[in-house]
Amino acid sequence: MPPPGVCLDILSERNLKDGRGTSSNPDNFHGQDFNELKRYCLKERLRFVDSTFPPDIQSIGVGLLEPEVERRVMWKRPAELVSNPVYIVEETSRFDFRQGDVGNCWFLASVGALTFQRQIMKQIIQPEQRFSVDYAGLFHFRFWRFGIWVDVVIDDKLPTIDGQLIFVRSKTPNEFWPALLEKAYAKVCGSYKDMNAGKISEALKDFTGGPHVTFKLNEATEKLWDVMRRVGNSESLMGCSTAGEGALVNTVLPNGLVKMHAYTVTGVAEVLCRGQPVKLVRIFNPWGHGEWNGDWSDRSPLWSLVRPEEQNYNTVRNNGEFWMSMEDFCRNFSEIDICCLDMNVLAGTHSSSWRTEAYSAQWVMETTAGGCPNYADSFPKNPQCRVTIQENAEDPRDANSPNVLVSLLQKPLKAHRHLATNFHIGFNIYEVPAHLKDLREKIPAPFFKTNPPVGSTKNFPNAREVTEFFRLNAGDYIIVPSTYYPNEASAFILTVYSKTETHMKDISENGLKGTKINPRDIDGPFLLFQQYADKYREVDAEQLQKLLNENLHAKFSLDLCKSMLALMDLSVTGRLSESEFHRLWKRVFWLKDVFNKMDVTNTGTLLLRELQNALLVAGFGLSDNMLNLMAIRYGHSNGQITLENFIFLVLRMESMSKTYKTLAPGGLGMILQENEWMYLTMYS
Repeated sequence: MPPPGVCLDILSERNLKDGRGTSSNPDNFHGQDFNELKRYCLKERLRFVDSTFPPDIQSIGVGLLEPEVERRVMWKRPAELVSNPVYIVEETSRFDFRQGDVGNCWFLASVGALTFQRQIMKQIIQPEQRFSVDYAGLFHFRFWRFGIWVDVVIDDKLPTIDGQLIFVRSKTPNEFWPALLEKAYAKVCGSYKDMNAGKISEALKDFTGGPHVTFKLNEATEKLWDVMRRVGNSESLMGCSTAGEGALVNTVLPNGLVKMHAYTVTGVAEVLCRGQPVKLVRIFNPWGHGEWNGDWSDRSPLWSLVRPEEQNYNTVRNNGEFWMSMEDFCRNFSEIDICCLDMNVLAGTHSSSWRTEAYSAQWVMETTAGGCPNYADSFPKNPQCRVTIQENAEDPRDANSPNVLVSLLQKPLKAHRHLATNFHIGFNIYEVPAHLKDLREKIPAPFFKTNPPVGSTKNFPNAREVTEFFRLNAGDYIIVPSTYYPNEASAFILTVYSKTETHMKDISENGLKGTKINPRDIDGPFLLFQQYADKYREVDAEQLQKLLNENLHAKFSLDLCKSMLALMDLSVTGRLSESEFHRLWKRVFWLKDVFNKMDVTNTGTLLLRELQNALLVAGFGLSDNMLNLMAIRYGHSNGQITLENFIFLVLRMESMSKTYKTLAPGGLGMILQENEWMYLTMYS
């Protein structure tokens, strides 16, 4: 049984600070350490079988295959399919593979782009892996996943029917890197079915972790050609896609292109035809066949009109790769996605290096999911990120070039890719005025009604990621990321790439701020206690439950009463003395009063925005992340908090805060033995 998610979140944050989660030091996906697993399998003379992505229908995905086909599936290792399996035959190439029976052309088009970048490819596929030396039936691959690099371990059992691979297959029968790479990516997506349909930008990002931009080709200018030429000569990946909303699957047009299909951009060139320069784009279909048949296609007569040395660009092989003019490219494709490791390539600048800062948070219904500026009343609730851009000397040639790229990436809350919902997202940038520069909390709501943004996304697309370039002066800014509509819940990563030193800070307060509150004394607890106490002048959890429910007209469960008793039980006897009960009753009575005053909607529950105000009155200012966590833990599925859960939440928060301050004098951290930790956490 793994540790709780909140523990893993803390560990992940610490690991990032310690340099884990980088491309050279990735996190272990699902906690699986490749080297440890391999050593164990070799020692025990076992062939690895992955329990986290088992060779069964769940890993394929229910419904991807027809029932009669599902029943015929056999999972086999490469050595059971061919006599001499090889991981890589000679070198990796875009011509090595063909798409199988899952609609993941977006992924395979990205793999096609990946084969051009040897260093990135090496990082992803770990080419030193073998089927011979120290073979134990497991392989590993590395992907960037929502802010960190992960090392993904798989076994080499592949789904087959009648001895043939179902999904991606190599044109060389004994080469298996494409099938194993696809399986590893299916694992991070949740299943093979979860790879069905997608955008090429997703895989391009997951292969590089670098900045990504999308260009709409119906809005293309001359600058796009300049970008593509720079990208073609750098460590970058390019892919493109055709439109065709409502198109049938695999609809092939008369010109040879496929509707709603992803392709790889494999090169650009400029040739002279009849004395005029012509800009050409080379494109690859991941099917391994099916090509454009218009101007500059393989058999186009236009190739006979260029210089002999330029005719070498063209090859007639029907291998899925073809050329077309830049004009035809923009007319027939809808967008091009570019992902690279060098910001200067994208921006067209001359700076030696760009800096990167990232910030992760969540939009949570009723608290931090405020929607876009059209929703003026709720927009200020969104997370706010303070960005300070330092003054810096700049290359004179870059005086009019962008100096900042802002990326907003949605991070799904579901383990299976096809269950995740992408919302319409965007962000707005505001310059912080002088009188608010020292403010260490969220910018107040009135500010947004009188101050227009100095930058924003052009629109709010329904996409996993949206990016925009800006030219910003040195100074302080607030970036407000949001969904278009309020109350759309998702996690996100906001990343700022800049030419100068930049500092990012979450200004929605830091975790938890406590203010000591002394509730007023109330009359009657002595007589009340006497009425329910036993002969030893104590109450147990059942007596406490009866007392609270009868006198507060509430519905405290026995489990909740046991938990509250544990928080107030100074003698650790499982019972409350009169003085302990008096402390509890005074807090409970006061918190009931706070609850009723904050329940402005008179629903008998607190909405999350009401909870935030109630906690402030109770003495606790929470960060957005902490408030979101409390809503998940103590709220109903609709996000509302009952009186009983509100009282317990505040009591527990007070107790945990005091426990930390007692055991960690000065707030410098604490060290506990395992038995101390268990003693503390299991009875609180």
